[in-house]
Formats: sequence, structure tokens, C-alpha cells
Amino acid sequence: MTTGKTLLNNLGALLLGVALLYGPATFALSQPIEPVDEIIAVVDDDIIVRSELDREIMKIVAQLRQQGQRLPPQTIIEKQVLGRLILKKLQLAAATRAGINVSEDIVAQAINNIARNNELSLSEFRRTLEEGGISFRSFRQNIQEEITLQQLLDQEVRRRIRVTDQEVETYIARQAGSLGERSAYQLQHILIATPEAASPEQMERARRQAESLVESLRAGADFTDIAITKSDGRQALEGGDLGWRPANQLPTIFVDLVINMERGEISDPIRTASGYHIIKLNDYRGGERKIVTQSHVRHILISTNEVTSNNDARTRLEQLRQRISGGDDFSALARSHSDDKSSAIKGGDLGWVTPGALLPRFDEEIAKLAPGELTQPFRTEYGWHLAQLLERREHDSTTEVLKAEARKAISNRKASEEGELYLRRLKDEAFIDIRISDS
Repeated sequence: MTTGKTLLNNLGALLLGVALLYGPATFALSQPIEPVDEIIAVVDDDIIVRSELDREIMKIVAQLRQQGQRLPPQTIIEKQVLGRLILKKLQLAAATRAGINVSEDIVAQAINNIARNNELSLSEFRRTLEEGGISFRSFRQNIQEEITLQQLLDQEVRRRIRVTDQEVETYIARQAGSLGERSAYQLQHILIATPEAASPEQMERARRQAESLVESLRAGADFTDIAITKSDGRQALEGGDLGWRPANQLPTIFVDLVINMERGEISDPIRTASGYHIIKLNDYRGGERKIVTQSHVRHILISTNEVTSNNDARTRLEQLRQRISGGDDFSALARSHSDDKSSAIKGGDLGWVTPGALLPRFDEEIAKLAPGELTQPFRTEYGWHLAQLLERREHDSTTEVLKAEARKAISNRKASEEGELYLRRLKDEAFIDIRISDS
């Protein structure tokens, strides 16, 4: 069990873990805002004030120091952080226009998950945050904002993406013939961005800058330093670090390059609609067969709404659990009571499921069971569930997993590419007045 003292000594690592779960969340430090605050940017109908920017800069500087990275000049940090704040303001405004409203229940569930993943009760987690100088109220607000931003991109980008069976088959055939034994890559990335509908002169300037950076990097310049100071990518302040990526989840623009690159190699500039990209291959891993433990599961779902409260749903499932334990047929009860109509007609049967195919909380509850056992009623974003594990098996899912990963990879690639274009359109269509020096 991780102690509160250890977590406090490594609070930055804890917050980075939160960011991995819920995206690059910004965690406002618990400091009072001065009564008179300098306006440093106007973003449509919103503003960014000096204290807001300074809080974000303090957070980034703390993270860079914890990671042992050399700090770039203050003007570079200020420019990068201000860019993030502007984009966040634009996305939150777009979410409001789209009618996106994240409920308190969803936020509470997200925070509970974070606390549980760090082996803390909610009260311990709250105390750890506040002892580290982060107010729980600000933390909660930032989690709500990050979930809002994710729902915005899901609604405006991801839900509109379609992946055909032909695309999956083509992808798998291409992978089998090109990726060989490499299954994952660790990459760093630099983007020299160009505006939408950039002029030939703008494209030429970006190309020359990218080629100059490649020349410097190959001559020994530090990639992390260059990424922090020069990149327009979203991971710039992390040194362009994209972390470990499975081979079948690499951005489309990188696939044909990394299969032939060696460790430490720097790519030539890669042109796309968003600008010129430079990548460095730090490391890669080999592949293996996909042997997974599958679970045969069935469940009953009670959805909550204006008529059925959380307490009502849980009570109903507790009563059904008692009936099943007393000998009533699970399948019959599922057909008559479950709100998951697609599985209810099959007696609640979800078939053989692979870890990750269900919601994380569902996987977590099923993992506790022996074959034949029932869960206690538990809650997910869809409502309250009662589940039963029928049996487990070891299964060579290489083909199935490959297809699922291919579909997910294609979807992620399209979402990433379309998401970048969507965010750029938000900026291009907005009124942005920056009132600090760009030097």
C-alpha cells in the first residue's frame, strides 16, 4: 500500500498518472487571485488573466524539474502554456454551444476511480491533494473540464468516424507484410505547424525551418530541448515524447518510416495538412502471440433516470440477487428485468469477452469472481449491473485481437488527424487578441 507520505513526496508523479487516465488535465494551484488582474489574452467572449497563466506555468515548471529536464526560457514556456489555455477556452465554449454538460455523478465517479487506482480512499486522496497545495475544488473543476473536452471531441470527431471491414483487412495485410517483429515503438515528435490553406511562401518557410532542425538534431542537438522550444505539437512541453505506442496504433504519417528506422535515428521532415513533422525513434519492442484469458459473462442492467433513482436500481438488483441465490433462473430474470435489450433476449449473456472489451469497472468486478459467482450490484455510466461469471478459458486471440486492434488503430488515426484539423479550425475561426510580447 502506497503511504500518504510517499505520495506527497511524489505528488507530481501522481498528477501525471491522473493526466494519463483523463488526458492532459490542468490542475490549478490553490492560490488566491489578485483583485486586479492583467488581461493577457482575449478569446472570443472570454479572457485569460495573468494569474491564470502564472498558475499553469508553475505547474509545468514543477513537472519539468521533477523529470530532470532543463528549463527552456521563460518566454518559451509562456508561449506554449498560453497556447494551451487558449485552445482550452475555445473547446469549453464549443462544448457549451454543443449542449455538453458533464454531471456531478460522472465527475464523482471519475475522482473515485483515480483515488482507487492510487490505493487511497476518497478522504485520503483529498487530504493528499490539499497537503500538496492543490485544492480539491479546483481539482474537481479541472476533472470536469477534461471530461467535457473529451466528450466534445467524441461528439464532433470520433462518433463521425467510420471504419470499414475492407479497411481492416487492408490494414492487417499491410501490417503482416511490413511491420515484421516490431510490436511497439517509443517516439519523440516535433511539429512545425502551418495554417489551414497555407500559402506557398508559408509552406516553404516551414519546410526550411524543419530541414534546419533536422540538420541540427543529426549534428547532436538535444531532441527534447528542440521540441520544447520549437515544436507546435501538443506534447512540446514534454519534449515531444509520445511514449510507447503499439505498432498498430501509430499515426498514419509515421507507419512507413519507423519500420525501417533504427534506434536514435531522426526522420526527414514529413509533410501533412497540419505542417512538417520530425520524429525520433528511441526504442522498439518485438511481438508475440495474443494469448488472453477470456470470461463468459452474463448480466442484468437497471438504468437510472427521472423515475428510477440510484437507490431504486441498486435495491432492485439486490432483490434479484437474492432470488438468483435462492434458485431462480438468471436468464429468465434477465429477460424480464434487464434494460440492456440486446443481451436481455439472450438471458443477459454477453458471450466470451476479452479484457478491455467491457467497461473498466465491469472488468474489475468480474476479475474478483470464481466461475458461478455473482457480483454485488455495481454502478457504471450506463446504470447499475448485476453480473455472473460462467467460466474462463485461455484463448489464442491473435486473429480476433489483431482485427480489433486494427479497427481501433484506424479509428484512432482518423480521430487524431480529424481532431487536429477540428482544433485548428476552432482557432482559425476565433477572435484571439494576445496582449503580451511574442518575443
